[in-house]
Amino acid sequence: MKIKIEEDRSMQEMEITIRCRQTNESVIRILEMLRMTDKKLTGYREEQTYILDVSQILYIDTVEKRTFLYTDREVYETPLRLYELEDRLESCDFFRASKSSIVNFNQIQSLKPEFGGTMQVTMTNGERLNVSRQYAKQIKEKLGCL
Repeated sequence: MKIKIEEDRSMQEMEITIRCRQTNESVIRILEMLRMTDKKLTGYREEQTYILDVSQILYIDTVEKRTFLYTDREVYETPLRLYELEDRLESCDFFRASKSSIVNFNQIQSLKPEFGGTMQVTMTNGERLNVSRQYAKQIKEKLGCL
């Protein structure tokens, strides 16, 4: 793969062109990653609103009807419901891990199968999350194990 950057001060907006023989999984993956850099979510912490790049979010969890966005070091609350976030982030490599959580596939450091078909994922910050048996299939499909 060749990567070429051209600077043009007359351009108002960045333009990205992908030239390839045919669109394959690699190209689609690159497109998904590019789309993720443009997506933003707002989170609230200590009475302030923060604008977060979706790529910063490790996972999203719901506790007592409140939804939280977890980054490497901080936790933010969001008014959005889990199903709304799941719809918005589907194209950004996020997947449902349990009834109460969504995980950023790109922030997973390692995977470990557990008893009964469940799975444990270790995130890039070292946190461990459980993926229920019902949703572990999605990870296996993504990895090409099915």
